[in-house]
Amino acid sequence: MKISLSADHAGFRYKEIIKKYLQEKGFEIIDHGVFSEDSADYPDFVKPAALDVAEKRADKAIGVCGSGQGTAITANKIKGIRAALVLNEKMAELAVQHNNSNFLALGQRFIDEKDLLKIVDAWLNAAFEGGRHEIRVNKIE
Repeated sequence: MKISLSADHAGFRYKEIIKKYLQEKGFEIIDHGVFSEDSADYPDFVKPAALDVAEKRADKAIGVCGSGQGTAITANKIKGIRAALVLNEKMAELAVQHNNSNFLALGQRFIDEKDLLKIVDAWLNAAFEGGRHEIRVNKIE
């Protein structure tokens, strides 16, 4: 599976943790940056990651900023993206099970580091349930 990553300066540290973890698990990574904690504008990095998914260059994307809000809003402007702002494992599971999320938006300032990779795993391991949820997801498009 290929995952596209993005972050701004406020999400850089978590992006790097996620990147290393996913690479160790055998995922192919596209990293759109940032590559330091120098101030940066999240849309410049989130949009390319979302486009990777929309244009089938990646299977899913993960973006991290301070709150996750800007990342989710930016990603959801791209047709075909269903970005979910997630703060815990249950939200991550439901984002996929009920909403077929293909972009995980995370807020480094609001997620404890000990929970970070559990959230990523919950999101990656969840499966879309379809059925009544598919009808609703189709209405989004």
